[in-house]
Amino acid sequence: MPEFDFLDGQPFWIVYFTLLGVVLCRAQATYWIGRGLGAGVTRSRVGARLGPRLETARRRIDRYGAPVVTLSFCTVGVQTAINLSAGAMRMRFPRYLAAMFVGSLIWAGLWGVVIGGVVGTWLTLFLESPWMALGVCVLAAAVVALLVLRARRRSRVDGPGDASADRGEASADTPEGDGGADSRDVPTERAR
Repeated sequence: MPEFDFLDGQPFWIVYFTLLGVVLCRAQATYWIGRGLGAGVTRSRVGARLGPRLETARRRIDRYGAPVVTLSFCTVGVQTAINLSAGAMRMRFPRYLAAMFVGSLIWAGLWGVVIGGVVGTWLTLFLESPWMALGVCVLAAAVVALLVLRARRRSRVDGPGDASADRGEASADTPEGDGGADSRDVPTERAR
C-alpha cells in the first residue's frame, strides 16, 4: 500500500486506528457531498418530474440501505458510489452513521491485516524474485479455477437428483394416489 508507507513497521493498533480514521473521514465526506447533490436534484426540474417516485426511493433506501452501506466496505470501487448515493437520497444520518461505522471497522481490519499483509508479502516477493511472484499468482488462479469448476460440477450432479426427488414427493402427495397428475392422462378400467 504505497499511500500508507508511513505505517510500515508500526504496531497493529496504530495501523488499524489510522486506517479507521482515514476511512471514516473519506466516507463522511462522500456522504455529505452526495447530500448536497441530492438537495440540488430535489429542487431541480428533474426532482419535480420524479416527484413521488423519488420519495418512494428515499423511503426504501432509508429503510433497507443500512446493510448495503455496511457491506459496501467489503468491495473496491462500489463503496464510494454507495456512500454518495446514500447521501444523495438523504438516508437518515443516524442510520447511515451506524452502518458506515460498522463498515469502516471491517474495512480497516481488512486493509490492515488481510489485504495489507497479502499485498505487502507479494510485493516483497516480487522485488526479490519476479518469476516466483508470477508463479504464486498463477498457482492462486489455478486453485480458484479448480474450486469454481468443482463447485459447478457438484451443483450439476446434485441439481437433477433434487428436482426428480421433488417431483416424486409432489406426485405422491396428490389426491389421485401414486400417479399424481399423470394418472389422469391414462384411461382407467372404469372409464372404458
